Amino acid sequence: MEKFMGPNFLLKSEVAIKLFNDFVRDMPIIDYHCHLSPKEIYENKKFKNISEAWLYGDHYKWRVMRANGVQEEYVTGDASDFDKFLAWARTVPMTIGNPLYNWTHLELQRFFGIEEILNEKSAPEIWNRVNAQLNSEGFGARDLIEKSNVKVVCTTDDPVDSLEYHLLLKESDFPVSVLPGFRPDKGLEINRDGYLEWVEKLEIASGQSINNYNEFLIALESRVRYFHSLGGRVSDHAIDSMVYLDTTMEEASSIFAKRLAGNQISMEEEKKYKTFTLTYLGGLYAELNWAMQFHINALRNNNTKMFEVLGPDTGYDAMNDQEIAKPLCQLLDALNRENKLPKTILYSLNPKDNYVIASLINSFQDGMTPGKIQFGTAWWFNDTKDGMLDQMKALSNVGLFSRFIGMLTDSRSFLSYTRHEYFRRIVCNLIGEWVENGEVPYDLELLGSIGQGIAYNNAKEYFQFQERSLLTEKI
Repeated sequence: MEKFMGPNFLLKSEVAIKLFNDFVRDMPIIDYHCHLSPKEIYENKKFKNISEAWLYGDHYKWRVMRANGVQEEYVTGDASDFDKFLAWARTVPMTIGNPLYNWTHLELQRFFGIEEILNEKSAPEIWNRVNAQLNSEGFGARDLIEKSNVKVVCTTDDPVDSLEYHLLLKESDFPVSVLPGFRPDKGLEINRDGYLEWVEKLEIASGQSINNYNEFLIALESRVRYFHSLGGRVSDHAIDSMVYLDTTMEEASSIFAKRLAGNQISMEEEKKYKTFTLTYLGGLYAELNWAMQFHINALRNNNTKMFEVLGPDTGYDAMNDQEIAKPLCQLLDALNRENKLPKTILYSLNPKDNYVIASLINSFQDGMTPGKIQFGTAWWFNDTKDGMLDQMKALSNVGLFSRFIGMLTDSRSFLSYTRHEYFRRIVCNLIGEWVENGEVPYDLELLGSIGQGIAYNNAKEYFQFQERSLLTEKI
C-alpha cells in the first residue's frame, strides 16, 4: 500500500516515477489563463488567515460545502473565518474521490509543510500553524507565485479595464511577467442587461466616440492594441452557446444601431452580430500573433434565487449540452478562408465534445506552426484525474499529444499552482503506462522531451510571451 500523498502519488510505474522526478517535476510554469487579481499581485497581498487564502471566492469548495449540508452563513455569509475554515475541515473527509481532497492536501504539504490530514479534529492545530506562516515574511501573493516557479501569469481582463496594475508591475522588480488577457464577453453579449452601459465605458477607455458599429470596432481594436503594448498575447471568450450565421458589415451595423437605440434584438440578429464581431476580432488576433481561447458549453447562474443574492461565479453553474461542431467549424473556416485564423485553443465544459474538438482541430492546422489549433486542457468540471485523462487520450488518439500546451490554473487562488504538479504526475503516469504496456519504446530522451514539452516548453514556444528573469526558489 502506497503512503497517502507520498512521493509516488499517482505514479504507478518506475517509468512514470523517473519521468516525473528527472524530467518534469521542476519545470517552470506558464499560467496562460487565470483569474488572479493583478492588484493583489502588485501589492503582494498578505492573507490574514487560511480562510482568506483558501475560501474567499473559491466556488469549487463552496459547491461541495453546500452539498455537505453546510449553511450559507459558513460558505459566503457572515460567520467568522475560523468557523468557515472549520466547516471546510468537516467537509474535506467527505470529498474523497473529488480532486479537492488531493488539492487540499497538496497545498498544505507544498506551501506549509503540513503532512497531517485535514479534518475537524486536526483543524485547530492546522489553522494555527498555517496562519503563523501566512503572517510571516515570504507568504504574500508574489511570494507564492515565485515559490511555485511561475514565469508568466496571464490574468483575465475586460477591455475597459485600465490595466493600471499591469503597468505598475511592468515597471516593478517582480521577476514574473504578469500580462493582461483580453476578455470581451460583455461586448459580445449584445442582449444582456448592462450592454449599453458597457459600450459607454468602452468609449471612455478607448477615447473613441461610439455612434455606430464601425466606431465600436475601432474602439475594440484600440483596446486590443493597448493590451498588446503591455505584453498581452491572449484573448479569452466565454462562448456558452457556439454560434455562427453568415452576415455582412451592413447587417451587423444595422443590428448594432437597433440595440444602441435601446431595442432588444432577435436571436438570429444576435448570432449575426456575434459572428461578425468574433471574426473581426479573430483577424486582429491573427495579425498580432495572439492566441484566441474559446471556453464553450457552460450553463451559468442556474439558481435564480441564489443569483439574486450572491451574483455570478458563486458555484451555481453546470455543463451545457448544446451542439458545437458545425458552428465552430464554420467560424474557424470563415477566418481561415481569409487567412485570418489565429492560434486558437478550444475548451468545452462537456466531455461529450472531446472527440469533436480533438478531430476538428486538425482540419485547420497550417503545416507551419506546431499545434496551432489546440485542444485545451480539461476545464472546470473536467479538471479531475479522469477528466484530464479523457481529454489527453482523445487528443492522443486522433492528434498530437506531444504538441499539447498543457495545464493552466483557471483559478482565483494563489495556492492553486500545485494543480500543475497534479497534472504533471498524471501526464507522466499515462506515458509510463504506455511504456509498461509495450505501446511505446522506453526511450527516456524522447519521453522526457515530450513530458517537458507538455509541462512548459510547448507553451513557451506557442505563446512567445515576453518573459522576465525568474528567481530559482521552488516549492
